Amino acid sequence: MHKNIVVPSHKHIKITHFVVFITFTLFFSCKGEGNGSARKISKIEGKEININDSIEEDKSVDDFIRPFREHIDKDLSAPLAYNPSTLSKTDGELNTAIGNLMADIVMEQADPVFHKRTEKHIDAVLLNFGGIRAIMPEGHVTARTAYEVMPFENTIVILELSEEKVREMVNYLVKGKTAHPISGITLSLQKDGSLKSVRIGGNPVEKGKTYFIATSDYLMNGGDHMDFFLDPVSVTPVDYRIRNAMIDYFSRTDTIRAVRDDRFVRD
Repeated sequence: MHKNIVVPSHKHIKITHFVVFITFTLFFSCKGEGNGSARKISKIEGKEININDSIEEDKSVDDFIRPFREHIDKDLSAPLAYNPSTLSKTDGELNTAIGNLMADIVMEQADPVFHKRTEKHIDAVLLNFGGIRAIMPEGHVTARTAYEVMPFENTIVILELSEEKVREMVNYLVKGKTAHPISGITLSLQKDGSLKSVRIGGNPVEKGKTYFIATSDYLMNGGDHMDFFLDPVSVTPVDYRIRNAMIDYFSRTDTIRAVRDDRFVRD
């Protein structure tokens, strides 16, 4: 089972700078048609009510939720692993330590699940650069770290892509020259930025072969213009959130070893 943790969004529960639109007047006109009548809305008026810090906090509500909040905060703050250096998605041009770590986590955590269900293995992983939302600071790694780096509810899916779609994926990476998290695939560019070589699982891309690519449900639907993920040969959900995969990995890892390497480089 995977851990399900809910993160409180504020230290104290408040409703701040939230605008509620209330429809307060409806005018109906009735028009007789034969033996029946049709009711139509002829006018709708709305009023904007600004709810902000001037609204006093309900102490009884805060007292009720405090034990739950403190329990959740304790779970989120418990050390799971140690990170020896700060990791940021801006620390490299084509690949970063934090991006490599996230893609490798997806590969390592999701592949056993996928293999158990299909008797096949994941060939490569592609996530998106924009999905990394925070640095991983030096020091203790906690469940809160995973929520900060990956605050979305994105789940892992395995897409079976044709060789043609895989080449579209490679062209997307070459053209974008962005440090999207990848694993299982290595790309080398010429000095002018054109493709020099690409390998999946250490081997050249084979004509007519299909490949199993792990990604997120967001990207599966064409997020970040990754249209090559549309219309795959097959789709296998693994019912595993990326964030939960991170937490599970941190829970069984003493020290994080994340580095930039040669998985995506330019001569």
